[in-house]
Amino acid sequence: MNGAEELNKYSKTLTQEVSNPAAQAMLYAIGLKEEDMSKPQIGIASTGYEGNPCNIHLNGLSVHVKKGIQANDMVGLIFHTIGVSDGMTNGNDGMSYSLPSRDIIADSIENVVSAQWYDGLITVVGCDKNMPGAVMAMARINRPSIMVYGGTVRSGSYKGKKLDIVSAFEAYGKKINNAISDEDYKGVIQNSIPGQGACGGMYTANTMASSLEALGITLPDTASYPATHEGKIAECVAIGAAMKNLLEKNIKPRDIITRKSIENALTIVMALGGSTNAVLHYLAIAHAADVPLTYKDIQEISDRTPLIADFKPSGKYYMEEVLSIGGLPAIMKYLMKKGLIHGDCLTISGKTVAENLANVPDLDFETQDMVHPLENPLKPSGHIQILYGNLAERGGVAKITGKEGLRFEGPAKVCDKEEEMLEAIAKGEIKEGQVIVIRYEGPKGGPGMPEMLKPTSAVMGAGLGDKVALITDGRFSGGTHGFVVGHIAPEAYEGGNIALVKDGDIISIDAESKEITVHVSNEELAERRKNWKPLTPPFIEKGVLRKYFKTVSAADEGCVTDK
Repeated sequence: MNGAEELNKYSKTLTQEVSNPAAQAMLYAIGLKEEDMSKPQIGIASTGYEGNPCNIHLNGLSVHVKKGIQANDMVGLIFHTIGVSDGMTNGNDGMSYSLPSRDIIADSIENVVSAQWYDGLITVVGCDKNMPGAVMAMARINRPSIMVYGGTVRSGSYKGKKLDIVSAFEAYGKKINNAISDEDYKGVIQNSIPGQGACGGMYTANTMASSLEALGITLPDTASYPATHEGKIAECVAIGAAMKNLLEKNIKPRDIITRKSIENALTIVMALGGSTNAVLHYLAIAHAADVPLTYKDIQEISDRTPLIADFKPSGKYYMEEVLSIGGLPAIMKYLMKKGLIHGDCLTISGKTVAENLANVPDLDFETQDMVHPLENPLKPSGHIQILYGNLAERGGVAKITGKEGLRFEGPAKVCDKEEEMLEAIAKGEIKEGQVIVIRYEGPKGGPGMPEMLKPTSAVMGAGLGDKVALITDGRFSGGTHGFVVGHIAPEAYEGGNIALVKDGDIISIDAESKEITVHVSNEELAERRKNWKPLTPPFIEKGVLRKYFKTVSAADEGCVTDK
């Protein structure tokens, strides 16, 4: 058996077996030659589509990936899967389809690679749900796989001020508060995003790209290059040699996705001030890879990892600027030298994390303040805190950078669904000191666990960002900042106590004791429960949301659909 035949152990089912002549005929029909039939076949899954800047360029990058595959004596075959723009669906009913798209992406990639007998998989991804969906599929299939990130967008500019997608959301809050002119409102919208690439702060896309590089499932430095940087195309071409190496060494995703590598990924999330969505996604990735992971584990990582990077949304820097300090590898090397990153984890380069970082320049704390030394962190522990109490018996996920304070107490302002909250803030009914409760936005109640970026941005734009807290059984965008707690479980639809809260109930949120409490007696809650009926979720009579509603697990289980 020659080397090429050894690398095509899956595709040879179609290309070599005498009993599959129709498959071979179809492969000749798409342009393969006889010599190609003994080469490994690599599926290249693109989430490219024209509908948003995060994904618009991905089909083009896939072509460069294919060139690299072909140059290394393999057959590259591009296929496509879906994407949903979180930025465009936030604050409207389209957001119910966002989180379900993650599992559709995973399912569809698994479906194609398994049915077509591809020997390896490369995913070209760019937005929030593309990345975890792609990696979930890799873990399930467990054939040599590499993720390619399309890159961050550059920052926009208007009247001398840097802008990004969150600037547009927060302009809405300013508008309803009469704090921005119509001209400037339109100017911010038209200039927030200059072109292709994923949302530019340490929002969910860049959080996942950075942490997945730390996980080891991308080439080193893939998270650092902006979408328009010339290094991105070179990276795509280099994927071919990397894939050939994986096939030759038979390195598979589950060799890379381990408990220690997931700890590396979550350490990066905490150190960089990343999105709370990473909690959902790593629970789902761990489930796909059969790696045990719980809220308790995530909290332990947060407790030992200081927040050291000053990125948007609560900081001042954009992802496009990380290259100037040596890229993500420089940050990883610093954390590894300090004992917070496991250097012995295998990566898709075929080398360990430590080997990848061996020649990376050290961070210079004299010439930059984007990343702080551990001795002078922005916060001595991670910003993501798992809270428990009678409002979240199975946990809630808080994003507390320290700038908001560590404790908040106030009367509840209860809103059934996001739209009710937005109407309340437009009417001036949201007041300083309140704890805004947005419920029936969970995995089932939403359905689809919508993000609450529009409400939190409206709060910020209205000048209430440091004057109110917001809790929800929905989730938050990576662009959210302020005193917020999401992922409340059990959710309202399933009878969690968040469903029983009334206007005026006193709620306390304590990030130090990790407690979230509604100060109502158990007897009173039991009495309220007697008259409680769940608010029926919309849009679930049939179709994809009906399937999701029927199969999705709770937030503390990662909202997976294959339990």
